Amino acid sequence: MNDDLLLSQLEEVADRLGITIRYETLTSEELSSPGGLCRVEGEYVLILDPQAPVREKVQVIIEALRGFSIDDIYVKPVIRDLLEGSKDRPGGKDQTS
Repeated sequence: MNDDLLLSQLEEVADRLGITIRYETLTSEELSSPGGLCRVEGEYVLILDPQAPVREKVQVIIEALRGFSIDDIYVKPVIRDLLEGSKDRPGGKDQTS
Protein backbone atom coordinates (compact mmCIF):
# COMPACT_ATOMS: atom_id res chain seq x y z
CA MET A 1 0.00 0.00 0.00
CA ASN A 2 1.46 3.37 -0.95
CA ASP A 3 1.93 6.08 1.67
CA ASP A 4 -0.87 8.35 0.38
CA LEU A 5 -3.42 5.52 0.50
CA LEU A 6 -2.16 4.48 3.92
CA LEU A 7 -2.55 8.06 5.18
CA SER A 8 -6.12 8.16 3.88
CA GLN A 9 -6.98 4.82 5.52
CA LEU A 10 -5.52 5.93 8.85
CA GLU A 11 -7.45 9.22 8.69
CA GLU A 12 -10.65 7.19 8.25
CA VAL A 13 -9.85 5.03 11.29
CA ALA A 14 -9.20 8.15 13.37
CA ASP A 15 -12.54 9.57 12.25
CA ARG A 16 -14.37 6.38 13.23
CA LEU A 17 -12.71 6.57 16.65
CA GLY A 18 -14.01 10.12 17.07
CA ILE A 19 -10.59 11.73 16.73
CA THR A 20 -10.56 15.04 14.90
CA ILE A 21 -7.61 15.60 12.58
CA ARG A 22 -6.51 19.18 12.05
CA TYR A 23 -3.79 20.22 9.64
CA GLU A 24 -1.93 23.23 11.00
CA THR A 25 1.54 24.55 10.29
CA LEU A 26 3.81 23.49 13.14
CA THR A 27 7.18 24.45 11.71
CA SER A 28 8.96 27.60 12.83
CA GLU A 29 12.51 28.60 13.64
CA GLU A 30 12.10 27.28 17.18
CA LEU A 31 9.84 24.30 16.55
CA SER A 32 9.76 21.51 14.05
CA SER A 33 7.25 18.71 14.55
CA PRO A 34 5.13 16.60 12.21
CA GLY A 35 2.35 16.70 14.83
CA GLY A 36 0.79 14.78 17.66
CA LEU A 37 -2.28 13.88 19.67
CA CYS A 38 -3.78 16.13 22.32
CA ARG A 39 -7.06 16.69 24.14
CA VAL A 40 -8.98 19.90 23.65
CA GLU A 41 -12.00 20.42 25.88
CA GLY A 42 -12.21 16.67 26.49
CA GLU A 43 -12.02 15.70 22.81
CA TYR A 44 -9.07 14.03 21.13
CA VAL A 45 -7.48 16.11 18.37
CA LEU A 46 -4.64 14.95 16.18
CA ILE A 47 -2.71 17.90 14.81
CA LEU A 48 -0.58 17.30 11.72
CA ASP A 49 1.72 19.66 9.88
CA PRO A 50 0.56 19.76 6.24
CA GLN A 51 4.16 20.41 5.18
CA ALA A 52 5.47 17.22 6.84
CA PRO A 53 6.32 14.35 4.50
CA VAL A 54 3.48 11.84 4.08
CA ARG A 55 5.55 9.10 5.74
CA GLU A 56 5.96 11.25 8.88
CA LYS A 57 2.22 11.98 8.98
CA VAL A 58 1.56 8.24 8.73
CA GLN A 59 3.92 7.54 11.64
CA VAL A 60 2.32 10.24 13.81
CA ILE A 61 -1.16 8.82 13.18
CA ILE A 62 -0.03 5.25 13.83
CA GLU A 63 1.57 6.23 17.14
CA ALA A 64 -1.52 8.21 18.16
CA LEU A 65 -4.02 5.48 17.26
CA ARG A 66 -2.08 2.67 18.90
CA GLY A 67 -3.41 3.72 22.28
CA PHE A 68 -7.03 3.27 21.25
CA SER A 69 -9.09 0.09 21.06
CA ILE A 70 -10.08 -0.80 17.50
CA ASP A 71 -11.93 -3.96 18.53
CA ASP A 72 -15.39 -2.55 17.81
CA ILE A 73 -14.75 -1.09 14.35
CA TYR A 74 -13.82 -2.64 11.02
CA VAL A 75 -10.21 -1.94 10.13
CA LYS A 76 -8.50 -3.42 7.10
CA PRO A 77 -6.09 -6.20 8.14
CA VAL A 78 -2.96 -4.35 6.99
CA ILE A 79 -3.97 -1.28 9.04
CA ARG A 80 -4.92 -3.44 12.04
CA ASP A 81 -1.48 -5.08 11.94
CA LEU A 82 0.22 -1.67 12.00
CA LEU A 83 -1.89 -0.42 14.89
CA GLU A 84 -1.81 -3.54 17.02
CA GLY A 85 1.97 -3.77 16.83
CA SER A 86 2.22 -1.66 20.02
CA LYS A 87 -0.02 -3.60 22.39
CA ASP A 88 3.05 -5.06 24.13
CA ARG A 89 4.85 -1.71 24.36
CA PRO A 90 4.69 0.59 27.36
CA GLY A 91 2.10 3.29 26.80
CA GLY A 92 0.05 1.08 24.47
CA LYS A 93 -2.92 1.41 26.80
CA ASP A 94 -6.53 1.88 25.89
CA GLN A 95 -7.18 5.64 26.06
CA THR A 96 -10.85 5.31 25.19
CA SER A 97 -11.89 4.06 28.65
